[in-house]
Amino acid sequence: MSDWKQKRFWTSASTTRTDAGFGILLDDRAIKTPAKAGLIVPTQSMAAEIAAEWDAQETTIDPGSMPITRAANAAIDKVQHQRAAVADMLSEYGGTDLLCYRANSPVELAQRQSEGWDPLLSWSAQTLSAPLNTGQGVMHIDQPAESLTTLAKRVHQFDPFELTGFHDLVALSGSLILAFAVVEDHITAQSAWDLSRIDETWQIEQWGHDEEAESMAQTKQLAFFDAQRFLNLLKE
Repeated sequence: MSDWKQKRFWTSASTTRTDAGFGILLDDRAIKTPAKAGLIVPTQSMAAEIAAEWDAQETTIDPGSMPITRAANAAIDKVQHQRAAVADMLSEYGGTDLLCYRANSPVELAQRQSEGWDPLLSWSAQTLSAPLNTGQGVMHIDQPAESLTTLAKRVHQFDPFELTGFHDLVALSGSLILAFAVVEDHITAQSAWDLSRIDETWQIEQWGHDEEAESMAQTKQLAFFDAQRFLNLLKE
């Protein structure tokens, strides 16, 4: 494998207004996506955040330190061209939502799940007009068809940038309802993450820490928070 990395070639990054939105300049050179499309984002605040990510690069470019840039690239190069397919894929989480599958035992874990997740399902029923059924174990739970249709319609209303951020909230938490609760400002990203980790937290309390698992969880948590930040930058 090559260890070649692109080196910093610009003095400063800035934003610019275009007919289509907001672009980012490296000196006087407009940034493009990996697919060579113009990196044009919907809000000035998102463009400013991307410019700050590029300005923070030192001698070489580290894409891992540029989550907003990466998400914007994904929205333009990928999600924009398969928006309906991505929305369909995310909508399917409604039929297998994490919040609906409860532990048979121990009682303490089942109670913790109920206390954490039941309020979110009540919120879904009332605010999203999408009540969902719960059950114990891992066997498939049939959900009301009308609820799944309602949730899918909401997902399909997102534009490519919104869908990009929403994708990570859903995929990383395993819950369509938790993702909607974050998007609608019903709960914080931290609360949503903690609620998505009830089972894992229980296991840690019983059996102790696993350094490798915790490292992976921290990486996912940062990505979850980055997705929420990406969505917030669209609310200008």
